[in-house]
Amino acid sequence: MQNFVLHNPTKIIFGKDRIKALAREIPKEARLMLVYGGGSIKQNGVYDQIRQALEGYSLIEFGGVEPNPDYDTLMQGVELARAQGVDYLLAAGGGSVADGVKFMAAAIPFQGDPMEILTSWGKSIKQAVPFACVLTLPGTGSEMNDGSVISRRSLKAKLVFSSPLVFPQFSILDPVTTFSLPPGQTSNGVVDTFVHIMEQYLTYPVDGKVQDRFAEGLLLTLLEEGPKVLAQPENYDVRANLMWCATLGLNGLIGAGVPQDWATHMVGHELTALYGLDHAQTLAILLPGMMKVRAEQKQQKLLQYAERVWGITSGSDAERIDAAIEKTSAFFELMQVPTRLTGYGLTQECIPAVLEQLQAHGLTALGEQADVTPDLARKALEARL
Repeated sequence: MQNFVLHNPTKIIFGKDRIKALAREIPKEARLMLVYGGGSIKQNGVYDQIRQALEGYSLIEFGGVEPNPDYDTLMQGVELARAQGVDYLLAAGGGSVADGVKFMAAAIPFQGDPMEILTSWGKSIKQAVPFACVLTLPGTGSEMNDGSVISRRSLKAKLVFSSPLVFPQFSILDPVTTFSLPPGQTSNGVVDTFVHIMEQYLTYPVDGKVQDRFAEGLLLTLLEEGPKVLAQPENYDVRANLMWCATLGLNGLIGAGVPQDWATHMVGHELTALYGLDHAQTLAILLPGMMKVRAEQKQQKLLQYAERVWGITSGSDAERIDAAIEKTSAFFELMQVPTRLTGYGLTQECIPAVLEQLQAHGLTALGEQADVTPDLARKALEARL
């Protein structure tokens, strides 16, 4: 096991009817901004619960944060917050809103061009406005980590940053808030969580037995509960397990002391930036392709994955690996997320554009071994036509 430091200061408040806890957690004197997306929180009752819990607070609102939150939209919120003297933010929604609020929290007090937050990968952040989350769409894990992905559509770019200064103060996770999610968003959340776990698990062995077993347990939970949630969208226990699984999948626990990959994510970001695919859709395309073209480098962990997650124990090494890859693809398809570029109307012609973006953004040595070049990314994409 590798050396590590694990520190996660985010408080989790989990369960039914927990939104009322906002009044206990946010200082009464806070000048508060509620940030949300397209307005679904006003349809599912979350907005009313928040307003009731925060009655008497100084509260303004900023809505309209997009999926894959856009820099220019977020800067409108930053300017509003500065003008109104906001000193506490509350994100209500899914990972996009949480990611957007992390950027806003860093940008509000930032001295200079806030774009530097993104181009420096967060290293230029010196302070941040405190914030909290009310999660309504699990999948990204942003409610309990310090990472964020922000789009700049004018540049056709998705930019990643992280900083220990942008951990949420606390996050409220009420599985009931997810009952009304459309099936597509629910499926995306399951796939997103699955691939988050795989990015930290499917690398090379370092005798991180605890981390491996945690990761395998989370994967098995997704395989068990994922199909159920599509058939039983208001099953509280199913929703609760998936919600907690998504949080644990990217809160630092399973990635501590083990190598991490993230090549699938970085190439996937370029697909989203260029063609507007949902984040999870790009992951469903790319993960099987990456597994296939990197099978030699990942052989030991692939065989472990095949046996422990899928129960595949017979056949040659290559046959077991291929079977595990096929089962992974089949699970994503079962979750109604296509795993081929053609499933989204994309052809061979999209691949050079993705490679050009990787080169332009300096993403030419990705993965845990820094061996995922644009040429290897090309092979992974070609495998998913």
